[in-house]
Amino acid sequence: MQKKQKGLVWFRNDLRVHDNESLSNAIKENDSIIAIYCFDPRHFENTRCGFKKTEKFRTKFLIESVTALKQNLGKLNIPLLVYHQKPEDIIPEIIAQNEISYVYFQEEWTSEEMEVLKNIKSKVPGSIAFKATYNQFLFHPDTIPFAIEKIPNVFTQFRNQCEKSTKVVPEFSVQQMPEENWIANETVIPTMETLGFTDFQIDSRTAFPFRGGENEALQRLEHYFWETKKLSVYKLTRNGLIGTEFSSKFSPWLANGSISAKTIYWEIVKYEQQIGKNDSTYWLIFELIWRDYFKYVSMKNGDSIFKIGGILDKKYDWKNNPLSIKNWINGTTEEPFVNANMIELQQTGWMSNRGRQNVGSYFAKNLLLDWRIGAAYFEAMLIDYDVHSNYGNWMYVSGVGNDPRDRKFNIKLQAENYDGQSKFQRLWLQQQLF
Repeated sequence: MQKKQKGLVWFRNDLRVHDNESLSNAIKENDSIIAIYCFDPRHFENTRCGFKKTEKFRTKFLIESVTALKQNLGKLNIPLLVYHQKPEDIIPEIIAQNEISYVYFQEEWTSEEMEVLKNIKSKVPGSIAFKATYNQFLFHPDTIPFAIEKIPNVFTQFRNQCEKSTKVVPEFSVQQMPEENWIANETVIPTMETLGFTDFQIDSRTAFPFRGGENEALQRLEHYFWETKKLSVYKLTRNGLIGTEFSSKFSPWLANGSISAKTIYWEIVKYEQQIGKNDSTYWLIFELIWRDYFKYVSMKNGDSIFKIGGILDKKYDWKNNPLSIKNWINGTTEEPFVNANMIELQQTGWMSNRGRQNVGSYFAKNLLLDWRIGAAYFEAMLIDYDVHSNYGNWMYVSGVGNDPRDRKFNIKLQAENYDGQSKFQRLWLQQQLF
């Protein structure tokens, strides 16, 4: 009798069933499959900058996302085993206990993720096949018109060439597994308390009052596109500061893979066909291409994205002034607009794109502080932290990345242009008079 093929789907930043290539392949290629997610304890420890790697806001969003994933996999008769352990400590055990032959996962290339994979492989027999896919892109690495080492250092060159020659591939479909695939699953999803936090209520002022998970992401897509048709004015409103509707707010779900860039893209295409195409509908695609670009920049440059000189290896006289850093974090600098944005981040885990550019520029260009400290603080605090976009954007505003102009923001002028009546500053700086 032929031995049954058994597969393991290891979820990382692809916490969805819809358009999930690893899951799709595993279902097609195996007689039975199980899935696993690890809350890696290292992700909740302090970094060398003194911040937690993951603070309470993203932790809560992650717990909600994994909970939704477990439910959605359950509908496909696929059990999700959840552990609060290092992947390299538990995955080899699961492989051995369940006689797994194939491990499916989304490829990552930054150093910490690569180290974890190497450690797992070192603990399992060489006969185990590891099947990695790139399912986090809009433009798949196999389809772009550049070798990775030839990715341009200027975004516009990358975008123009990709738009001319690269097609976005269709979404992957997933089938239900037979009922006998189900196994008893006694693992539990960690609570906030288990991970070292006290649960909390969301601040009523936040521009991101949403929950984690695939269902919430798809609901937001439906709302922003079809119910309110806000997509049609996205380019005009995207620099807003207050409320849920000025921008798409997809970034947190994109960051942990609760929704794919392709799902958003194909929904935009459908929207353009049914409602109408304009600069705003294109602009959301433009932003998805930026997201891709930062991933390719990190793929090309490796650990240089974490170095003080960035990918340009530029020399600046960076400082490390604890009081200046503390004032920036607590929103007690000389710039009310910076302060309002930083307090919003501290209280909600969210900040607008316009805010991020301003507080980043102020940190690096006005205070001349080591930009990596600012990047590490964002890593801790942001619900939508994504290693590639975070470090790519910080290099960009700090003059060590993909900005040939090396600009410095005029904070007072930015505040006038984007918060002329000081509504945003009043919202977050209630004690301060304007």
